[in-house]
Amino acid sequence: MTDVVVSPTGWVAEQARVYEESGGTEGLTVQGAPCLLLDYRGRRSGQWRRTVLIYGRDGDDLLIVASYGGSDQHPLWYLNLVENPEVRLRVETERFTARAETLSPEDKARVWDSLVALFPPYAEYQRKTARDIPVVRLVRDDG
Repeated sequence: MTDVVVSPTGWVAEQARVYEESGGTEGLTVQGAPCLLLDYRGRRSGQWRRTVLIYGRDGDDLLIVASYGGSDQHPLWYLNLVENPEVRLRVETERFTARAETLSPEDKARVWDSLVALFPPYAEYQRKTARDIPVVRLVRDDG
């Protein structure tokens, strides 16, 4: 696999290491919520990067939230996904490729409560910022 640059944030880097080195059997939650490894391509560098994100489900698709703790800016990983929607995921022991797409306001409204139930701080994050926090659908590649 191509070299991947792991997030410089200490806890993220450590959790990503444990998750990957265990083959997806350890490091599977963040504050009690399920998490995945997201590998995405940098929009300027073209370099593959990795972060750890909480995820929910909507049918067969996975959902991630670009909350950035309620910051007024989008997280860098989200800006990269908008530019390069092809991603690689590790969800527990499984690795696969997927395509990222930002949900419409209607789709976000339909799934938002389930995401807040999964990780209650999302509600506070949205209250903290005027930015509409994007929710991203990850659709598994069929190939």
